Amino acid sequence: MREITTETASGRAVTVRFERAEFAARLARTRAALKRRGLAALLVYGQETHLYLAGFDTGGFVFYQAGIITADDRPLVLLTRRPDLAQARDTSLYDDIRLWFDAEDQKPAEDLRAILAELGLKGERIGIELATYGLTGFNHQITRDALDGFCTLVDASDIVRAQRVAKSPAEIEYVRASAKLADDAIEAMVAAARPGVIDSAITAAGVSAMLAGGGDMPAGGPLVNSGRRAVYGRGIGGPRRLDAQDQVMLELGASYCRYNVCIEHTVAIGTPRPRQVEMFGVARDTLAAMTEAARPGEPIGRIAEVFLARLDKAGFARQRFAACGYSLGATFRPTWMDVPPMIYAGNRMPLQPGMTLFPHVMLGDMEAGVAAGVGWTILITDTAAEVLSRLPLELHRR
Repeated sequence: MREITTETASGRAVTVRFERAEFAARLARTRAALKRRGLAALLVYGQETHLYLAGFDTGGFVFYQAGIITADDRPLVLLTRRPDLAQARDTSLYDDIRLWFDAEDQKPAEDLRAILAELGLKGERIGIELATYGLTGFNHQITRDALDGFCTLVDASDIVRAQRVAKSPAEIEYVRASAKLADDAIEAMVAAARPGVIDSAITAAGVSAMLAGGGDMPAGGPLVNSGRRAVYGRGIGGPRRLDAQDQVMLELGASYCRYNVCIEHTVAIGTPRPRQVEMFGVARDTLAAMTEAARPGEPIGRIAEVFLARLDKAGFARQRFAACGYSLGATFRPTWMDVPPMIYAGNRMPLQPGMTLFPHVMLGDMEAGVAAGVGWTILITDTAAEVLSRLPLELHRR
């Protein structure tokens, strides 16, 4: 991990994970987009945006937290709670940090309005990030109430999101580190899967491998579904003990400096059922074809077209999902998915170098209670898709 000491606009020394020039370029692109849309500022609520523009890494976004990025060249302003002050001062490029304090009559949205007034933004059109876990419905409402008649709020959720889809060379270094952690976790989880163990022990093996390798706590999951649960598309609480003949679906997102890489594998305990062997073979071959279709300049939807055509032809139209993957990047809980874009038929967004995507094939036969799934993270290069996993596509047998 790179730890770079640099300075904020006012000269305060901070430690961040990218060169100051990279942050400056991101900020310049953001301000140019604001000006094109006639917006005087952007209210940042997405923790991913805080990280991307200012290097600010925290879980404080579950409370009321807002960044203010003006379209002109002024210092970055952050409104946050007192527990985030030290992190914001030491590890972010936010120059002007304002605090609100927990109290019965606390009104952070009104504090925000006062800051905007100081900045001369009354009566202006101001962008706001709405498509984010960092702005709950309640906090959105109190913000609208506080700013009613003060300014005009405009949804600008896509301004920074659009920049983040394609990764810079420095970001790709973190992605590659995360890919190694993902492989290490799968190897540890497969080794831990055997009759008689509880499936939560398999989860523990994967998380331990990622943390021991220098990774973060995962942004979600991992998903470790065994037995009948293997056909589920989401994780479920409560451990289950593996039988002598069983199955385990493994899906996880490894995280390094918040950059996520996903991977999906299937484990058969004992002798796999013929139906599962058949499903796995189709899933494996389909994923390979999807990866081949992921070429720069092609629409993202082309990957899904291959997914649909091959699975439907093989007779698995009822066992598949409609979408087959999504974009990845630097995200925080509750999810490793960094969307949009999703991989679905008809998505016309062109694939471009620097994109990291998770194409996967999950087949669940609900009637038979049999599942098979495979998935890996790919990096779009100048010519093709590079697979960011060293592991072979095989049905693991334990």
